[in-house]
Amino acid sequence: MGERKRLSANRRKEENKSIAFAKLLNVPTSPRKMRLVADMVRGKEVFRALGILKFSNKEAAARLEKLVRSAVANWEEKNERKAEDGELYISTIYVNCAPMLKRLRTAPQGRGYRIRKRSNHVTVIVDTIENNKNTEA
Repeated sequence: MGERKRLSANRRKEENKSIAFAKLLNVPTSPRKMRLVADMVRGKEVFRALGILKFSNKEAAARLEKLVRSAVANWEEKNERKAEDGELYISTIYVNCAPMLKRLRTAPQGRGYRIRKRSNHVTVIVDTIENNKNTEA
């Protein structure tokens, strides 16, 4: 690895030490369905987002609720204190495509139709509302 790449990689690692995030990899639902749920909670206060996810009837909501709880726990571990109501919000949430499983379904006259079983990766980053106000000012 070259010097420039090493310096930028070290700088990125230092920045990530101050960020509380959680990742969920290889979720066996399509990214489109997961994005619908992610859009419901993007930018919301954490405990309000957990309420939205708890009462949502989508299957992806249960997985995303668990992921948000994990991100909050990571924030609490890094800051060595409990998260209070109205303090944290979901600053970033994004859903990326994961590798697809390709299967064959039998079809008439000796043919086979391809079935693509999609999966996704989800990343949630939580931050304090005070940090957001300081960066905007």
